[in-house]
Amino acid sequence: MEQLVNLMPISNDLPIYIAIDISIAIVLLFAVRALSGVFSKISVRKELGERDNFAFGISIAGRMLSLTIVLSAVVGRHMGMGFELAAVSMVLFGGLGIVLVRVGRFAHDKLVLNRLDKDEMIGEKNVSVALVDAASAIAAAIIIKSMIEWAQGADMNAFVAVFSGAIVVLAVLLFATRLYEYRYAENNQDHSFQNTLCKGQMALAIQHSGNLIGIAIAVSSASKLLIYEPEAYVTNVTGWLTVGLCLAATLMLITSLAKRLVLVGIKWKTEVALQHNIGIASIEAVIAVGIALLFSNIFVVV
Repeated sequence: MEQLVNLMPISNDLPIYIAIDISIAIVLLFAVRALSGVFSKISVRKELGERDNFAFGISIAGRMLSLTIVLSAVVGRHMGMGFELAAVSMVLFGGLGIVLVRVGRFAHDKLVLNRLDKDEMIGEKNVSVALVDAASAIAAAIIIKSMIEWAQGADMNAFVAVFSGAIVVLAVLLFATRLYEYRYAENNQDHSFQNTLCKGQMALAIQHSGNLIGIAIAVSSASKLLIYEPEAYVTNVTGWLTVGLCLAATLMLITSLAKRLVLVGIKWKTEVALQHNIGIASIEAVIAVGIALLFSNIFVVV
């Protein structure tokens, strides 16, 4: 009788490697929760358990998901090379991921969303700002994950290549946000995009979050187009910046055309900006992410 299930050969050490990776990941997730209170100088327990601050919870959730995205590039990377090396690699790349996401969020607050006080808004339970904050962390993690997978090994050259990803992340988020700010002001009588977020415009936050994550997915495709050169530090960064921004701009163009076709007959610009239509915003966000997924998989075939 033919076998009902055909499994690939599995190493006897696999459960140990899984236990090591999962244990370290859980510890790092706890570290993210603990550091959230340290950096914002507020009590995580009080915000979540007593004040029921949904915005604060969404912000932390975004950071936790961003960390797991980064760690997913490391899990199993050193399978069969020894338990100690696997554990050390997980801790180092996990710590690097926490640092890069933190640096990226700090730069995002100071340079990208520079017209609002994010911590104050989240403290006031502004879910719209929290959604964008979580999306920016997830977008940063998607790009960092692709750079970890692109860089070979776990030596100093690989760490330099991955750490330089913070520059790429900031440039991409700044480019995307400023362009969307310009388009928002142009279509809404010069109203400020960031001020609108501060007023709790949920539809705009959903729309922009989808755009950020979609662009990050598209930019991560650069790892399939660029050749990794361990000691070519400048070339690695400029290559990611050039190709990444080109991919981001291309995705924006394709997404804009797709919205016009999918939402034909609907004034989708005013529906989100003026009518606060969360349904339309959700569709726009899905279009951006969906097109980005299709867009990125093209390079797998190439």
